[in-house]
Amino acid sequence: MSLRTILVVGGGMVGWSAAAALKRRLPQLDITIVPVAPPADALADRIASTLPSILGFHGDLGIGLGDAVLRTGSHYRLGTLFRDWVEGAPDYVHAYGRAGMPIGGAPFPSLWARAALAGAAPPFDALSAAAMMARTGRFVTPQADGLLSEHSFGLALDIPRYTAMLMAFARHVGVQGHLGEVAHVEQDARGDIAAVVLDNGTRLTADLYCDCTGPAARLHGTMAVPHESWQAWLPCDRIVLDDIAGDDEAAPMERVTATNHGWRWVSARQRGTVYCAASGARHEGAVAFRSGATLEPWRGNVVAIGDAAVGVEPLEWSNLHLAHSAIDRLIAMLPAGRPHPLEAAEYNRQALAEARRVRDFLVLHYATARRDTPFWQARAQASLPESLAHTLRLFRERGRLPYYEEETFDRDSWLAVLFGQQVLPRRIDPLTDAVPPDEAAAALASLRDSIAQAIERVPTAARFRALQMERLHERA
Repeated sequence: MSLRTILVVGGGMVGWSAAAALKRRLPQLDITIVPVAPPADALADRIASTLPSILGFHGDLGIGLGDAVLRTGSHYRLGTLFRDWVEGAPDYVHAYGRAGMPIGGAPFPSLWARAALAGAAPPFDALSAAAMMARTGRFVTPQADGLLSEHSFGLALDIPRYTAMLMAFARHVGVQGHLGEVAHVEQDARGDIAAVVLDNGTRLTADLYCDCTGPAARLHGTMAVPHESWQAWLPCDRIVLDDIAGDDEAAPMERVTATNHGWRWVSARQRGTVYCAASGARHEGAVAFRSGATLEPWRGNVVAIGDAAVGVEPLEWSNLHLAHSAIDRLIAMLPAGRPHPLEAAEYNRQALAEARRVRDFLVLHYATARRDTPFWQARAQASLPESLAHTLRLFRERGRLPYYEEETFDRDSWLAVLFGQQVLPRRIDPLTDAVPPDEAAAALASLRDSIAQAIERVPTAARFRALQMERLHERA
C-alpha cells in the first residue's frame, strides 16, 4: 500500500501549519483538514510568542518576513527579560545569541565565571549584543559580519491574523477542507483509526491521521497510549491569557516576573499569568492545563502533534516550536506505505527526547530560583529529572554542560539562565589560567563598550518595522 492521503484534524496555528507544510513539501499527497477550533487549553495555539525556529519552518514553506510578520501585524522578539526569580539579584535577559567570545584561546564562559567569583564581572547579558538590543528597544536582523551578525530572533504573533495567513497559504497550495465537528472516531480490528465521522454525517478516511486537536487528543486519545506527567517538576497548572492590540513601541522581548505562586508576563501582543492552583492562588478566567507528554506520539496510523502530544507551560515559549518540530520530523520520516513499527519507534524516541529536554530547561528556572515563599521553597526542595540533575551537577562542579541529542535550547541559552540566576561553578576550567585576570577584565570591558557603540546605530524596533513596511509597499 502506498501512502496517498493524510487527514489533519484540528485548526488553529498547529492544524493549519501541519496541513500547509505537508502539502507544500509533499505535493503528490492528498491533504485534507478538518479545522476544528482549538480548545482553550491548547497552548501551542494560544501563546503568541515563538522561538527563532519558526523562521526555519517558514523558510521551508517559502513564507518570508513580509507575509509572516509585516502583513500579519506580528512583532520581532530577541529574547526574554526575567525579573525577581532570585531575590536580591538583578534581572537578566535570555537572548537568542552568543554572549562574549573566546579570549586568548580560553572559553569565554569560564573567564566570565572566574571574574564573577571574584566579584569583578559585568552582567553576563551586557556582553550579548542581542540582549542589549532587547533592553534598549532596538532591533535589526542579523548582519553580514561583526557584533550584530550572530543573533537570531523569534516572533510575537497576532494570532488571528497569523492563522488566517496560514489558512490562505494552505488553500493556495492545495489543501482541501471539511467543516464540522468530530462526532465519532471509528477504529479497526488492529486499533488503528478507520474513519473520522463528523457531526453532519460525513465519513472521512485516510492512510495517515494527524491529531492536532489539543490536549484532549480526539483521535490519538482513543488508542490508550501511556502518558508521562511532569506535574511534580512543573506544578503550575492554571493560565490566564489576555491578547492585546499590539504596542509598536514595546521592547522586542517579553518581561517575565516571578510571583508568589508562579509567574506573569507581558509582550508586544499578549500578557498572561501562570500559577499553581494548589498553592492557593485564584484568578478569574483561568484555564486549567497540565504538563506532560504521551510516550508514543506516533501510534499505528495516527500522529499526535502539538498539545495532543506534549503540553508545557509557556515559560520560554516552546509550545509552537514543539508542534513545528513534530511536523518537520513527520515529513522527514514519512513512510512510503503503511507505517512500519520501527519508523514509528524512532520517531517516538526522537520526539520524547526533545520534549524531555525542553522540560529540563523549563525546570531549570524553578530549580535555580531563590524566593522565600512556600511555593518557591517547595521548588527548591523538589527532586529533579535525572537528566537535569546530571546537567546541574556537572555545571556546578566545573562549569561544563553535557551534550544531549534533540536539544532545543543551545548552550548559550543554558548559560544565559544559569548565570542570570547566579549559578556559578565551584571550580574554573584550567584553560582560563592562560589568560591573566587583568587581561581578561580589560577584554570584557572593551567588548561591553564595543557592543554599546554598535547598537547606538541600530534603529528602534518600531522604526525597523516601519522601514520594512515602507519597502514592502514600494515593492507592491
